[in-house]
Amino acid sequence: MINAAMLAGGSALGGLSRSASAQVKEMDMWYWGEQELPGLQKYVNDSVATYKTATVKPMLQDTAVVISQFQTAAAAGNAPDVQYLWNGIYHMESVWLGYLKGLKDLVKPDVLQASNPTLLSHFGGDIYRTGWYPLPMFWCYNKTLFEKAGLDPEAPPKTWDELLAACEKLKTAGIEPVGGGIQDGYWSEWYITHSLPQQLDSLGEAVELFIGDKDFREPKYHEHWVKLEELKKKGYLNKDMSSLELYPGIDLVVAGKVAIGQTIGTRLPADSKATGGKIGYMTMPLFGKGKLAGVPVVDVQGLGISTNAEDPAAAAAFLEFLQSPDQLKAFFAATNWLPSNTTFDSSVIQDASVRGLWENWGLKPNISNVTNLMPGQFYERAAIPTGQQIVAGSMTGEQAGELAANTAKEWRDFNPDMVENYRKWVKDLSAT
Repeated sequence: MINAAMLAGGSALGGLSRSASAQVKEMDMWYWGEQELPGLQKYVNDSVATYKTATVKPMLQDTAVVISQFQTAAAAGNAPDVQYLWNGIYHMESVWLGYLKGLKDLVKPDVLQASNPTLLSHFGGDIYRTGWYPLPMFWCYNKTLFEKAGLDPEAPPKTWDELLAACEKLKTAGIEPVGGGIQDGYWSEWYITHSLPQQLDSLGEAVELFIGDKDFREPKYHEHWVKLEELKKKGYLNKDMSSLELYPGIDLVVAGKVAIGQTIGTRLPADSKATGGKIGYMTMPLFGKGKLAGVPVVDVQGLGISTNAEDPAAAAAFLEFLQSPDQLKAFFAATNWLPSNTTFDSSVIQDASVRGLWENWGLKPNISNVTNLMPGQFYERAAIPTGQQIVAGSMTGEQAGELAANTAKEWRDFNPDMVENYRKWVKDLSAT
């Protein structure tokens, strides 16, 4: 891990009059993200050096300890003032443990809303993160391969039947139609991210599947796995899918070896450049009838304030500083990627694909990643192996629904307190 202490003093910057006092404060900030967004560390170091209202000491965390290190420190009463927070259950568990402060009474309402904290940061009428940077999640496709198969590269399939027809044309042209790499399991997770919401009317309905109010054995709740089984049986998935990990699998689409895959927005600038703008994006073709079907998915990484913060108002002022127009510009300059703030001027984005993705995904109605709601036990024992086994040909979609239902019940039986917290969370997640 990397430690960097930037000392600074002076008067408050414009818009930061909410600082608790004129005295310079000292704060700790633990963060993550350089691992998936190169340039973030430089941005953080430059930002704390620029900030004159307090001395902020940032520490880049290792991926394996982002949650555990914070929770251990919080339990001991020495957590950092500002903490990086993944979305959904990855920070909500810390809310339930009393380790995070609600932000509604600390951060200015317009700043909090514009930061895009997502619905998954709401609980009990409060909000526990500011948004920091977005992760649009989408189905990508190689326009050059579409052209070779006689498909319109500017009109990707919108329905499941259209997808199957496109896959047949691609296969006939000697092109592997759909896939990637599922060996490490993450492709399976992402598949649920795009497919399960097609049968949901709200994200709260997904939680009801885990707490037992809904049942994965009901056909509509495992139809997404049946659809994956269909792609497998028709020979539309790349043959080496089970032997590849997630990112090498995405590389196949960029390299023109697989036509359609799954990816995230932070890859688009480089992938678009590598292909001369030939990477297209789309929502997963429709088969479901839920209200969330066809709605773009945008996950968001965020920052929060620990209950151990010596001066929560000063910590809130720093979070507001990171959402200021100059800091949003600095974020883009350092990372070549977008901040999640909806007021960011997207006209500075030169790549038309990236600009279109933000304007059509990030700034229009979207939903959070549904897999961020999953209990850890369900994620490991159901979400990951179902996709892997279907792709391997050793499980049917119906059997996947049975495994999911049984795994959810096992989790409920051993975690009654968590079930009760989830049941309360449904109220926030079912909001429009």
